[in-house]
Amino acid sequence: MNWEKELYNEGEKPLDTLVSKYSHTSIFRKIAFIGDSLSSGEFEIVKEDGSRGFYDMFEYSWGQFIARANGIKAYNFSAGGMAAKDYIEWFAEEKGYWDKDKACQAYVIALGVNDIYNGNIEIGSLDDIDKTDYRKNKSTYMGFYAAIVSRYKEISPGAKFFFVTVPNTNTPHRDAKTFGIINALYDLSSYFEDSYVIDLYKYGPVYDEKFREKFYLNGHMNPNGYLFTAKIIDSYIDYIVRHNPKDFEKIGFVANDFEEKEIVG
Repeated sequence: MNWEKELYNEGEKPLDTLVSKYSHTSIFRKIAFIGDSLSSGEFEIVKEDGSRGFYDMFEYSWGQFIARANGIKAYNFSAGGMAAKDYIEWFAEEKGYWDKDKACQAYVIALGVNDIYNGNIEIGSLDDIDKTDYRKNKSTYMGFYAAIVSRYKEISPGAKFFFVTVPNTNTPHRDAKTFGIINALYDLSSYFEDSYVIDLYKYGPVYDEKFREKFYLNGHMNPNGYLFTAKIIDSYIDYIVRHNPKDFEKIGFVANDFEEKEIVG
């Protein structure tokens, strides 16, 4: 068996092959998914009177599909309409998502749509991050996002972070903000150790009319859409883990009953 070709095929790009059955994502026995409606398995229906109903159904979220496929414990730290600003200012505290007993080995963060497109919050820069106290970060997308990462790094030293970009939605009028979010996440992954970008815009499918016909239910995804997204995210994490094996060799000690200060590093 040529295991090097199997695991580290030269020239392989993210999502060249979608995983089947369990993947290298399964090295994380506890993982949290932080995001908005599309991280929550939200279904959107149109009622008889024309009004819309929105329902977060976590069991259909792509995070829970990943968890079931890999036999891991997963938390949905997400909600429809969630923004990085709300998450750090009140949501996580109110829901108990900072609790030490919920510490994870990996955090997958998919936030930005509601901050930037709907909330018109300034994207900002790395200069908005206070290096000594994240509570003093500026009130920008990067400031809020960095505060979330910093706090979870306190809670779970050695944890890995995966920053999910927005996909290519084939909406040119949004491109400036879209690229602003993507560039911000790459900057943040360079700033924080143990962090990686899941670039759906570059490597994922285009969410065009044909894609939406098959995978959307009104303005959000249908069950098949969330399942397909799970395969994409799972495959991307699998790719990152396989191509950076030294980064993950001590992950078993993270968020466990060990003296992390002595072991993790």
